Amino acid sequence: MLTEQMKKIITDAESSGWVMEPEAKALFREAGLPVPRFAWAKTVEAAAGFANDTGYPVVAKIVSPKVVHKSDVGGVVAGIRSEVELRNAFERLRGLDGFAGVLVEEMVAGIEMILGAKNDAQFGPVVLLGMGGTGVEVYNDVAIRMAPLDERDVADMLPCLKGYKLLKGYRGQPAVDMAALSETVIGFSRLLMDLEPYFESIDINPLMCSPEGCVIADARIILRKEK
Repeated sequence: MLTEQMKKIITDAESSGWVMEPEAKALFREAGLPVPRFAWAKTVEAAAGFANDTGYPVVAKIVSPKVVHKSDVGGVVAGIRSEVELRNAFERLRGLDGFAGVLVEEMVAGIEMILGAKNDAQFGPVVLLGMGGTGVEVYNDVAIRMAPLDERDVADMLPCLKGYKLLKGYRGQPAVDMAALSETVIGFSRLLMDLEPYFESIDINPLMCSPEGCVIADARIILRKEK
């Protein structure tokens, strides 16, 4: 069931037609899904304050209702290691179209996966799980199932991926926390059922998975034009 905070996030985003990343992550956090520590900073002082409290390195991203694909406009600055670098990044991002602040968050490491959903007119919410990152459209290494999912569904989806060996540990690299990955996918699929009247598509790319767990590193929710 959606909380009042979740409903408010969706209502506030209706005018633009999509939920920007800080609010999408706040919604996922409210649903119990793993997100990094982050702050939506409207001033450079707020951005620096968060980074100094959290510790470097951090990532800075443009927040703008007019910028759906941040990487296309140079709207992501990763690996920021000092307040000087952060202030410079903030000033550059301030010049992008529709500037509404900067999302500053801790950096997370791991294998990049994609977790997404489409709200199919016939079947309802459909979950997509695959290997993510910038090459997701090139490799198209994904598995698809109808929501909601359980542990058996996720266990069936993962071996379908060509990158499954990477998740299990490859050439001496440690395996990701498969239990945390399964729990994240299942929790996401359950959330979709509550969001069904509101969303058209959801993209989490990347979902960073490591031996320590999985974290939603980037997220976007596109709302339905008509409920």
